[in-house]
Amino acid sequence: MKTDVCEMFGIEFPIFAFSHCRDVVAAVTNAGGLGVLGAVAYTPERLEEELAWIDRAVGGRPYGVDVLVPSKIDASAREGGDPLAAVPVEHWKFLAGLFEKYGVPAPDLGGANAAKAARSGSRAVTGSGATELIDISLNHGIRLIASALGTPPPIMVEKAKEAGVPVAALVGTVEHARRQVAAGVDLIVAQGGEAGGHTGEISTMVLVPEVVDAVAPLPVLAAGGIATGRQIAASIALGASGVWCGSVWLTTEEAETPPTVKAKMLEATARDTIRSRSRTGKPARQLQSAWTAEWEGPDSPGALPMPLQMIVAEGAMRHLVKHAETGNEGAKQLVNYFVGQCVGLMKTVKPAKQVVYDMVQEFADSVDRLSTLTTED
Repeated sequence: MKTDVCEMFGIEFPIFAFSHCRDVVAAVTNAGGLGVLGAVAYTPERLEEELAWIDRAVGGRPYGVDVLVPSKIDASAREGGDPLAAVPVEHWKFLAGLFEKYGVPAPDLGGANAAKAARSGSRAVTGSGATELIDISLNHGIRLIASALGTPPPIMVEKAKEAGVPVAALVGTVEHARRQVAAGVDLIVAQGGEAGGHTGEISTMVLVPEVVDAVAPLPVLAAGGIATGRQIAASIALGASGVWCGSVWLTTEEAETPPTVKAKMLEATARDTIRSRSRTGKPARQLQSAWTAEWEGPDSPGALPMPLQMIVAEGAMRHLVKHAETGNEGAKQLVNYFVGQCVGLMKTVKPAKQVVYDMVQEFADSVDRLSTLTTED
Protein backbone atom coordinates (compact mmCIF):
# COMPACT_ATOMS: atom_id res chain seq x y z
CA MET A 1 0.00 0.00 0.00
CA LYS A 2 1.52 3.29 -1.10
CA THR A 3 -0.11 6.47 0.15
CA ASP A 4 1.22 9.84 1.30
CA VAL A 5 1.48 8.72 4.91
CA CYS A 6 3.21 5.45 3.99
CA GLU A 7 5.95 7.49 2.33
CA MET A 8 5.98 10.13 5.09
CA PHE A 9 6.57 7.58 7.86
CA GLY A 10 8.16 4.68 6.00
CA ILE A 11 5.42 2.21 6.87
CA GLU A 12 3.96 -0.68 4.86
CA PHE A 13 0.32 -0.07 5.72
CA PRO A 14 -1.43 3.27 6.44
CA ILE A 15 -2.93 1.95 9.67
CA PHE A 16 -2.34 4.10 12.76
CA ALA A 17 -3.21 2.34 16.01
CA PHE A 18 -4.02 4.49 19.02
CA SER A 19 -3.70 2.57 22.28
CA HIS A 20 -2.84 3.13 25.93
CA CYS A 21 -1.14 -0.28 25.89
CA ARG A 22 2.53 -0.41 24.89
CA ASP A 23 2.20 -4.01 23.72
CA VAL A 24 -0.45 -3.04 21.17
CA VAL A 25 1.64 -0.09 19.98
CA ALA A 26 4.68 -2.28 19.44
CA ALA A 27 2.72 -5.11 17.82
CA VAL A 28 1.09 -2.84 15.23
CA THR A 29 4.35 -1.07 14.45
CA ASN A 30 6.14 -4.39 14.00
CA ALA A 31 3.32 -5.60 11.73
CA GLY A 32 3.87 -2.70 9.33
CA GLY A 33 1.53 -0.04 10.68
CA LEU A 34 2.25 2.78 13.12
CA GLY A 35 1.35 2.41 16.80
CA VAL A 36 0.54 5.54 18.79
CA LEU A 37 0.76 5.48 22.60
CA GLY A 38 -1.92 7.46 24.43
CA ALA A 39 0.12 9.24 27.08
CA VAL A 40 -2.41 11.26 29.07
CA ALA A 41 -2.77 8.65 31.82
CA TYR A 42 0.97 8.43 32.50
CA THR A 43 3.17 10.21 34.97
CA PRO A 44 6.45 11.49 33.47
CA GLU A 45 8.32 8.64 35.14
CA ARG A 46 5.94 6.00 33.82
CA LEU A 47 6.00 7.48 30.31
CA GLU A 48 9.80 7.33 30.32
CA GLU A 49 9.64 3.63 31.18
CA GLU A 50 6.98 2.86 28.57
CA LEU A 51 8.78 4.63 25.74
CA ALA A 52 12.10 3.01 26.62
CA TRP A 53 10.35 -0.38 26.43
CA ILE A 54 8.77 0.46 23.05
CA ASP A 55 12.11 1.66 21.70
CA ARG A 56 13.58 -1.74 22.47
CA ALA A 57 10.55 -3.65 21.17
CA VAL A 58 10.28 -1.96 17.75
CA GLY A 59 13.99 -1.76 16.89
CA GLY A 60 13.87 1.61 15.15
CA ARG A 61 10.52 1.17 13.41
CA PRO A 62 8.25 4.22 13.56
CA TYR A 63 5.75 4.84 16.34
CA GLY A 64 4.10 7.88 17.89
CA VAL A 65 2.75 9.44 21.07
CA ASP A 66 -0.61 11.14 21.68
CA VAL A 67 -0.94 13.83 24.36
CA LEU A 68 -3.99 15.73 25.57
CA VAL A 69 -3.74 19.49 26.06
CA PRO A 70 -7.26 20.93 26.32
CA SER A 71 -7.61 24.61 25.45
CA LYS A 72 -9.96 25.11 28.39
CA ILE A 73 -9.80 23.57 31.84
CA ASP A 74 -11.65 24.47 35.00
CA ALA A 75 -9.88 27.38 36.70
CA SER A 76 -10.12 25.73 40.12
CA ALA A 77 -7.98 22.85 38.87
CA ARG A 78 -5.13 24.81 37.29
CA GLU A 79 -1.54 24.50 38.42
CA GLY A 80 -0.99 25.44 42.01
CA GLY A 81 -4.54 24.69 43.15
CA ASP A 82 -5.93 21.77 45.12
CA PRO A 83 -7.90 19.76 42.55
CA LEU A 84 -9.34 17.39 45.14
CA ALA A 85 -10.77 20.29 47.15
CA ALA A 86 -12.22 21.78 43.95
CA VAL A 87 -14.67 18.88 43.60
CA PRO A 88 -18.04 19.86 45.15
CA VAL A 89 -19.19 17.83 48.14
CA GLU A 90 -22.41 16.90 46.36
CA HIS A 91 -20.43 14.97 43.75
CA TRP A 92 -18.61 12.92 46.37
CA LYS A 93 -21.97 12.22 48.04
CA PHE A 94 -23.50 11.15 44.74
CA LEU A 95 -20.57 8.82 44.10
CA ALA A 96 -20.83 7.32 47.58
CA GLY A 97 -24.53 6.79 46.96
CA LEU A 98 -23.78 4.88 43.77
CA PHE A 99 -21.48 2.48 45.57
CA GLU A 100 -24.13 1.90 48.23
CA LYS A 101 -26.96 1.49 45.70
CA TYR A 102 -25.08 -1.14 43.70
CA GLY A 103 -23.63 -2.99 46.66
CA VAL A 104 -19.99 -2.13 46.00
CA PRO A 105 -17.68 -1.59 49.00
CA ALA A 106 -16.97 2.13 49.07
CA PRO A 107 -13.39 3.39 48.58
CA ASP A 108 -11.76 6.05 50.73
CA LEU A 109 -13.00 8.98 48.66
CA GLY A 110 -11.00 11.60 50.50
CA GLY A 111 -7.92 9.64 51.47
CA ALA A 112 -4.28 9.87 50.47
CA ASN A 113 -4.70 7.67 47.39
CA ALA A 114 -7.53 9.85 46.12
CA ALA A 115 -5.48 12.98 46.67
CA LYS A 116 -2.52 11.52 44.80
CA ALA A 117 -4.74 10.46 41.91
CA ALA A 118 -6.35 13.89 41.82
CA ARG A 119 -3.04 15.72 41.61
CA SER A 120 -1.78 13.35 38.93
CA GLY A 121 -4.95 13.47 36.87
CA SER A 122 -5.22 17.24 37.09
CA ARG A 123 -1.58 17.82 36.19
CA ALA A 124 -1.84 15.57 33.13
CA VAL A 125 -4.17 18.00 31.39
CA THR A 126 -2.47 21.27 32.34
CA GLY A 127 0.03 23.13 30.20
CA SER A 128 3.15 22.35 32.21
CA GLY A 129 2.12 18.73 32.77
CA ALA A 130 1.59 18.12 29.07
CA THR A 131 4.79 19.96 28.16
CA GLU A 132 6.76 17.59 30.38
CA LEU A 133 5.23 14.61 28.58
CA ILE A 134 6.03 16.20 25.22
CA ASP A 135 9.68 16.72 26.21
CA ILE A 136 10.04 13.12 27.34
CA SER A 137 8.43 11.83 24.15
CA LEU A 138 10.71 13.85 21.88
CA ASN A 139 13.76 12.45 23.68
CA HIS A 140 12.81 9.00 22.39
CA GLY A 141 12.54 7.51 18.93
CA ILE A 142 9.05 8.72 18.15
CA ARG A 143 8.17 9.65 14.57
CA LEU A 144 4.82 11.32 15.30
CA ILE A 145 3.29 13.39 18.08
CA ALA A 146 -0.46 13.94 18.14
CA SER A 147 -2.71 16.43 19.91
CA ALA A 148 -5.81 14.58 21.02
CA LEU A 149 -8.06 17.46 22.00
CA GLY A 150 -8.06 20.91 20.47
CA THR A 151 -5.41 22.91 18.67
CA PRO A 152 -1.88 21.99 19.81
CA PRO A 153 -0.19 24.78 21.75
CA PRO A 154 2.57 26.65 19.88
CA ILE A 155 5.25 25.20 22.17
CA MET A 156 4.26 21.67 21.14
CA VAL A 157 4.51 22.49 17.45
CA GLU A 158 7.80 24.36 17.93
CA LYS A 159 9.44 21.56 19.92
CA ALA A 160 8.28 18.93 17.45
CA LYS A 161 9.50 20.90 14.43
CA GLU A 162 12.90 21.36 16.08
CA ALA A 163 13.09 17.59 16.61
CA GLY A 164 11.95 16.86 13.05
CA VAL A 165 8.83 15.07 14.27
CA PRO A 166 5.54 15.59 12.36
CA VAL A 167 2.55 16.82 14.37
CA ALA A 168 -0.92 15.32 13.97
CA ALA A 169 -4.19 16.67 15.34
CA LEU A 170 -7.63 15.16 15.72
CA VAL A 171 -10.60 17.17 14.47
CA GLY A 172 -14.36 16.72 14.45
CA THR A 173 -15.36 19.57 12.15
CA VAL A 174 -13.93 21.26 9.07
CA GLU A 175 -13.59 24.50 11.07
CA HIS A 176 -11.37 22.69 13.55
CA ALA A 177 -9.30 21.33 10.67
CA ARG A 178 -8.65 24.81 9.29
CA ARG A 179 -7.50 26.00 12.72
CA GLN A 180 -5.12 23.05 12.95
CA VAL A 181 -3.60 23.91 9.58
CA ALA A 182 -3.10 27.49 10.75
CA ALA A 183 -1.39 26.15 13.87
CA GLY A 184 1.19 24.34 11.72
CA VAL A 185 0.25 20.67 12.01
CA ASP A 186 1.50 18.19 9.41
CA LEU A 187 -1.28 15.61 9.47
CA ILE A 188 -5.02 15.85 10.15
CA VAL A 189 -7.05 13.05 11.71
CA ALA A 190 -10.70 13.55 10.72
CA GLN A 191 -12.57 11.75 13.48
CA GLY A 192 -16.26 11.08 13.01
CA GLY A 193 -18.81 10.84 15.78
CA GLU A 194 -18.74 7.03 15.66
CA ALA A 195 -15.36 7.09 17.39
CA GLY A 196 -14.67 6.10 20.96
CA GLY A 197 -13.47 8.70 23.45
CA HIS A 198 -13.74 12.45 22.85
CA THR A 199 -15.63 13.01 19.65
CA GLY A 200 -18.03 15.33 17.89
CA GLU A 201 -21.33 14.56 16.18
CA ILE A 202 -20.53 14.57 12.44
CA SER A 203 -20.25 11.10 10.91
CA THR A 204 -17.02 9.81 9.38
CA MET A 205 -18.60 9.38 5.94
CA VAL A 206 -19.47 13.09 5.82
CA LEU A 207 -16.51 14.54 7.71
CA VAL A 208 -13.61 12.90 5.87
CA PRO A 209 -14.24 14.22 2.33
CA GLU A 210 -15.13 17.64 3.73
CA VAL A 211 -11.83 17.85 5.64
CA VAL A 212 -9.81 16.39 2.74
CA ASP A 213 -11.07 19.16 0.45
CA ALA A 214 -10.52 21.86 3.07
CA VAL A 215 -6.89 21.08 3.98
CA ALA A 216 -5.45 19.74 0.69
CA PRO A 217 -2.64 18.97 0.04
CA LEU A 218 -2.12 18.11 3.72
CA PRO A 219 -2.67 14.35 4.24
CA VAL A 220 -5.73 13.25 6.19
CA LEU A 221 -6.37 10.08 8.18
CA ALA A 222 -9.95 8.86 8.52
CA ALA A 223 -11.07 7.93 12.03
CA GLY A 224 -14.27 7.00 13.79
CA GLY A 225 -15.75 3.52 13.87
CA ILE A 226 -13.11 1.97 11.60
CA ALA A 227 -12.30 -1.66 12.36
CA THR A 228 -12.17 -3.52 9.04
CA GLY A 229 -10.35 -3.54 5.71
CA ARG A 230 -13.58 -2.69 3.90
CA GLN A 231 -13.73 0.53 5.91
CA ILE A 232 -10.10 1.29 5.04
CA ALA A 233 -10.98 0.93 1.35
CA ALA A 234 -13.93 3.27 1.85
CA SER A 235 -11.71 5.78 3.64
CA ILE A 236 -9.18 5.79 0.83
CA ALA A 237 -12.04 6.27 -1.65
CA LEU A 238 -13.15 9.31 0.37
CA GLY A 239 -9.73 10.88 -0.14
CA ALA A 240 -7.97 9.87 3.08
CA SER A 241 -4.35 8.73 3.01
CA GLY A 242 -4.90 6.17 5.75
CA VAL A 243 -6.86 5.39 8.91
CA TRP A 244 -6.56 6.05 12.63
CA CYS A 245 -8.08 3.25 14.74
CA GLY A 246 -8.47 2.97 18.50
CA SER A 247 -11.40 0.83 19.56
CA VAL A 248 -10.53 -2.25 17.51
CA TRP A 249 -7.39 -2.89 19.59
CA LEU A 250 -9.33 -3.05 22.88
CA THR A 251 -10.29 -6.69 22.36
CA THR A 252 -6.91 -7.90 21.12
CA GLU A 253 -4.83 -10.39 23.07
CA GLU A 254 -2.31 -7.72 24.04
CA ALA A 255 -4.84 -5.15 25.25
CA GLU A 256 -4.92 -4.30 28.94
CA THR A 257 -8.71 -4.00 28.85
CA PRO A 258 -10.08 -5.56 32.07
CA PRO A 259 -11.66 -8.97 31.34
CA THR A 260 -15.10 -7.86 32.55
CA VAL A 261 -15.07 -4.85 30.25
CA LYS A 262 -13.64 -6.86 27.33
CA ALA A 263 -16.48 -9.37 27.74
CA LYS A 264 -19.01 -6.54 27.58
CA MET A 265 -17.42 -5.25 24.38
CA LEU A 266 -17.48 -8.66 22.70
CA GLU A 267 -21.21 -8.90 23.39
CA ALA A 268 -22.08 -5.29 22.50
CA THR A 269 -23.69 -3.91 19.36
CA ALA A 270 -23.24 -0.53 17.71
CA ARG A 271 -26.26 0.71 19.67
CA ASP A 272 -24.63 -0.02 23.02
CA THR A 273 -22.44 3.10 23.13
CA ILE A 274 -23.26 6.65 24.22
CA ARG A 275 -21.62 10.08 24.15
CA SER A 276 -21.45 11.07 27.80
CA ARG A 277 -19.58 13.57 29.98
CA SER A 278 -19.58 11.13 32.88
CA ARG A 279 -15.94 10.03 32.54
CA THR A 280 -14.00 13.18 31.62
CA GLY A 281 -16.30 16.19 31.71
CA LYS A 282 -16.32 16.42 27.90
CA PRO A 283 -18.51 14.40 25.52
CA ALA A 284 -16.80 11.02 25.11
CA ARG A 285 -18.26 7.90 23.49
CA GLN A 286 -18.20 4.86 25.77
CA LEU A 287 -20.10 1.70 26.56
CA GLN A 288 -23.51 2.32 28.03
CA SER A 289 -23.66 1.03 31.58
CA ALA A 290 -25.28 1.80 34.91
CA TRP A 291 -22.52 4.40 35.33
CA THR A 292 -23.59 6.45 32.31
CA ALA A 293 -27.28 5.98 33.13
CA GLU A 294 -26.86 7.23 36.70
CA TRP A 295 -24.81 10.29 35.71
CA GLU A 296 -27.38 11.18 33.06
CA GLY A 297 -30.29 10.47 35.45
CA PRO A 298 -32.51 12.87 37.41
CA ASP A 299 -30.62 12.45 40.70
CA SER A 300 -27.23 13.30 39.21
CA PRO A 301 -25.52 16.57 40.16
CA GLY A 302 -24.24 16.70 36.59
CA ALA A 303 -20.78 16.11 35.20
CA LEU A 304 -18.06 18.56 36.23
CA PRO A 305 -15.71 20.34 33.78
CA MET A 306 -12.46 18.66 32.79
CA PRO A 307 -10.37 17.69 34.70
CA LEU A 308 -12.58 17.66 37.80
CA GLN A 309 -14.89 14.96 36.43
CA MET A 310 -11.82 12.85 35.68
CA ILE A 311 -10.80 13.16 39.33
CA VAL A 312 -14.20 11.88 40.42
CA ALA A 313 -14.61 9.21 37.76
CA GLU A 314 -11.25 7.58 37.08
CA GLY A 315 -10.40 6.59 40.63
CA ALA A 316 -13.94 5.32 41.09
CA MET A 317 -13.75 3.30 37.86
CA ARG A 318 -10.49 1.63 38.88
CA HIS A 319 -12.16 0.67 42.16
CA LEU A 320 -15.19 -0.68 40.30
CA VAL A 321 -13.05 -2.71 37.89
CA LYS A 322 -11.24 -4.32 40.83
CA HIS A 323 -14.52 -5.44 42.39
CA ALA A 324 -16.06 -6.44 39.05
CA GLU A 325 -13.17 -8.85 38.53
CA THR A 326 -13.98 -10.50 41.87
CA GLY A 327 -17.56 -11.11 40.74
CA ASN A 328 -19.38 -8.20 42.36
CA GLU A 329 -22.56 -7.87 40.27
CA GLY A 330 -23.13 -4.21 41.05
CA ALA A 331 -19.62 -3.33 39.94
CA LYS A 332 -20.16 -5.32 36.74
CA GLN A 333 -23.22 -3.20 35.97
CA LEU A 334 -21.33 0.05 36.52
CA VAL A 335 -18.01 -0.58 34.75
CA ASN A 336 -17.45 0.65 31.22
CA TYR A 337 -14.74 2.06 28.96
CA PHE A 338 -14.35 4.34 25.98
CA VAL A 339 -15.22 2.57 22.72
CA GLY A 340 -16.64 3.47 19.32
CA GLN A 341 -19.70 2.21 17.50
CA CYS A 342 -17.52 -0.32 15.69
CA VAL A 343 -17.72 -2.36 18.92
CA GLY A 344 -20.46 -4.30 17.12
CA LEU A 345 -17.81 -5.55 14.68
CA MET A 346 -15.43 -6.68 17.44
CA LYS A 347 -16.51 -10.26 18.09
CA THR A 348 -13.30 -12.25 18.56
CA VAL A 349 -10.04 -11.92 20.48
CA LYS A 350 -6.98 -11.92 18.21
CA PRO A 351 -3.35 -10.83 18.39
CA ALA A 352 -2.98 -7.21 17.29
CA LYS A 353 -0.68 -8.34 14.48
CA GLN A 354 -3.41 -10.57 13.11
CA VAL A 355 -5.91 -7.70 13.20
CA VAL A 356 -3.53 -5.69 10.99
CA TYR A 357 -3.08 -8.56 8.54
CA ASP A 358 -6.82 -9.24 8.41
CA MET A 359 -7.47 -5.57 7.68
CA VAL A 360 -4.92 -5.54 4.87
CA GLN A 361 -6.31 -8.74 3.32
CA GLU A 362 -9.87 -7.44 3.46
CA PHE A 363 -8.75 -4.12 1.97
CA ALA A 364 -7.15 -5.99 -0.94
CA ASP A 365 -10.26 -8.12 -1.45
CA SER A 366 -12.41 -4.98 -1.44
CA VAL A 367 -10.25 -3.26 -4.02
CA ASP A 368 -10.37 -6.37 -6.22
CA ARG A 369 -14.14 -6.52 -5.96
CA LEU A 370 -14.48 -2.84 -6.84
CA SER A 371 -12.21 -3.27 -9.84
CA THR A 372 -14.61 -5.83 -11.33
CA LEU A 373 -17.31 -3.18 -11.48
CA THR A 374 -15.42 -1.27 -14.15
CA THR A 375 -13.76 -4.13 -16.02
CA GLU A 376 -14.91 -4.50 -19.59
CA ASP A 377 -15.76 -7.95 -20.94
